[in-house]
Amino acid sequence: MISPKDKILRYYKGSELEETAVRCVDLAEQARKTRRFRVSPFLNEAEQELARTVAANYEDINVEFDGGYHGAERQRAIFVHPDFRGRLEGVAGILALRAQWKDSSRRVGHRDALGSLLGCGIDRSCAGDILVSENSARFILDRKVAEAVKTGLLYIGGVKVTAVEEDDLANIIPREERVKEIKATVASLRIDAIAAAGFGMSRTRAAGDIEAEKVQLNWQTVKNASQAVRQGDVISFRGRGRVEVESVGGQTKKNRTVVALKRYI
Repeated sequence: MISPKDKILRYYKGSELEETAVRCVDLAEQARKTRRFRVSPFLNEAEQELARTVAANYEDINVEFDGGYHGAERQRAIFVHPDFRGRLEGVAGILALRAQWKDSSRRVGHRDALGSLLGCGIDRSCAGDILVSENSARFILDRKVAEAVKTGLLYIGGVKVTAVEEDDLANIIPREERVKEIKATVASLRIDAIAAAGFGMSRTRAAGDIEAEKVQLNWQTVKNASQAVRQGDVISFRGRGRVEVESVGGQTKKNRTVVALKRYI
């Protein structure tokens, strides 16, 4: 009988998620062996879905997530054995640093902040969300790299940083997402048809963007425009947000399928 480890690694072998699969499986195996818990680096949404898949393949492993604040996009997975009776609060080792500057003549964006963070020698997997406002930026980080950021973060986007201080994670207010409800009829449940309806474009354009690998289904890159979509699936489009398939209804008189979509902008 094939083991959960071999099953998962075979499935993700050669994919863009292979390295993350190896890491998550290793953490799950360690949590299983020690009957405690193990914490992953920060994961994006696709990697979080992978972590859930890993946990689902082990009868004696659960997974929880912590991104430092409610609504965080990048989160750390905590693989937990059911025998562990301790508290998990704080085990992810997350803190927030707030960098401030006085120069308001130049607009600093997320890309500027990320570039400056990586310039401190920090691996992306050690950093969670980056929240940029008018004269400051909050960096959600693995506690172990905080000192390197405090001493190394001197400029962001060419603007001189005046202070880098630890901030209370409770101060972070999640970004409010705007949601647009869409009712549509589609010729089929192919991803090019659903993406076209959800993002307001032609099916030909959607197929071209899928071919250019700009589209993800449940946070995994789509390479075939004919791939089927089901209720509950999430389609992410680079630079355009994401669409959730809220429901799939019946057929119209013209044999088109009725769908209800939610577009997050």
